[in-house]
Amino acid sequence: MGHGGDVIAELTTDHREVDELFEKIEAQPVGDKRRRKLADALTIELVRHSVAEEMHLYPAVRKHVEGGDWIADKELSDHAEAEQHLKGLESLAADDPQFDRLVAKLKLEVSEHIRDEEERLFPLLAAACTPEALNELGDKVRTAKKTAPTRPHPSAPDTPPGNKLLGPGVGLVDRARDLLTGRGKS
Repeated sequence: MGHGGDVIAELTTDHREVDELFEKIEAQPVGDKRRRKLADALTIELVRHSVAEEMHLYPAVRKHVEGGDWIADKELSDHAEAEQHLKGLESLAADDPQFDRLVAKLKLEVSEHIRDEEERLFPLLAAACTPEALNELGDKVRTAKKTAPTRPHPSAPDTPPGNKLLGPGVGLVDRARDLLTGRGKS
């Protein structure tokens, strides 16, 4: 899918890609090794997306949206829960009975999170920010995803300044590990 535009268009495109990855996992037979590769691709996408939101979207929500602190805290809580599931999924083979249970749980939580962002958070942000500010946020999110980690790190900071300082370095290490192992490649 094409990326670009304001932050809402960028993140909504990510959401559709995540939905598509869940569908691809579910389309494979239970225990099929392709499910593991697809789960790795899903993890990479979710982690990069989450880190970019934590670095740029949620601080903007705190600053511009009435009740933004509460909204951002709730979204960060959702991310932390999903990241724990991704961490648990990371070491499971596709034929492990826990694999399908974790994928199903993750899908339910991520789908609820996506629906909440698209139906509540994005309209509030669009009403509170200028189109120029939304475009600038879109650029920042795209840039952040390029250097973001690709593996779950539940104990890493999820708010500035810690996430902005550590994220790119952790991302570099993750991408080096992915390159060496072939993770995330078709």
